[in-house]
Amino acid sequence: MGSLGSGELLIILIIVLVVFGGAKLPKLARSLGQAQKEFKKGIDEGVSDEDESSV
Repeated sequence: MGSLGSGELLIILIIVLVVFGGAKLPKLARSLGQAQKEFKKGIDEGVSDEDESSV
């Protein structure tokens, strides 16, 4: 299994556009961005908690 090429990404984008519709895409992208930000924040807090407990 390799990485996705531009053709595969284009097909996925078209499928997402058909399933969610053009009007909902900005809201979907915003919520995915917020989820990614919270996930990274949680990981960073977990790493900092681990560093403090090992001291």
